[in-house]
Amino acid sequence: MTRSRAGKGLSVRAVLPNAITAAALCSGLTSILFAVAEQWDRAVFAMIIAGILDMMDGRVARLLKAQSRFGAELDSLSDSASFGIAPAIVLYLWSLAEMPRLGWLAALAYAICCALRLARFNAQIDVDDQPHKSAGFLTGVPAPMGAGFAFMPVYLWIATDEPIFRDPLLVGPWLILVALMMVSNVATPSWKSLRPSGELKLAVIAMAGLLVGGLLIETWWTLTLIGAIYLVLIAWSVTAFGKIRRARRAAAKPPEPPAQKPLTADELDRSLPGGEHRDA
Repeated sequence: MTRSRAGKGLSVRAVLPNAITAAALCSGLTSILFAVAEQWDRAVFAMIIAGILDMMDGRVARLLKAQSRFGAELDSLSDSASFGIAPAIVLYLWSLAEMPRLGWLAALAYAICCALRLARFNAQIDVDDQPHKSAGFLTGVPAPMGAGFAFMPVYLWIATDEPIFRDPLLVGPWLILVALMMVSNVATPSWKSLRPSGELKLAVIAMAGLLVGGLLIETWWTLTLIGAIYLVLIAWSVTAFGKIRRARRAAAKPPEPPAQKPLTADELDRSLPGGEHRDA
């Protein structure tokens, strides 16, 4: 835990990552302002900026060796507000308000599940026995990616202008499904598990460049494509972790004793007391 010399607060180098976290919080909450004004594209962009800042703060903290308990708690509170409460309110104003009771229950389910996921993550920080983490995976869908999933109907609605994607009968169940994915025990990909081999590194670089170009040209379809790719990666993570778990069980299982060949009648007779004397 990084503190000042007097032990009265954070060190100077810890200010930068926490400032980035605060900026992510402000960006996520500002999406609510844009939603109230019915500027849905700006609301989505504010959420995307919050996600980018959320990815930066932890890496900046590790780069500066400025990890702190304060930063971890601030990051969790920021994620709960930016990627839990804010998306729930935005989607309620965008679609779910047409069915106030059921729509609000769906929004509450999403916000609560996001908070529960972050609480579980904090509770397991110091736990040594974490099968998913030791194998290089995460448990459940992370909060920023959950917000990205939650906004997929918005992407499709803006891209196609089809009213069906704004139907609360579609948005509500989708939001509940995303909420369950966040609190599930399903293995999901992490940066450690996505390290490409030497043969695929150039392809990954090219794909990353194409995705950035797609975000500039066809923003909404590219965001939908990123969500679809992440779903495929979740399926891959579940399969890969299943193989690792089976290998661990096989390694931990005690070896079976070698099978003994059945004794013949003569061998059985010799094994009895006085058997050799009877043969003589």
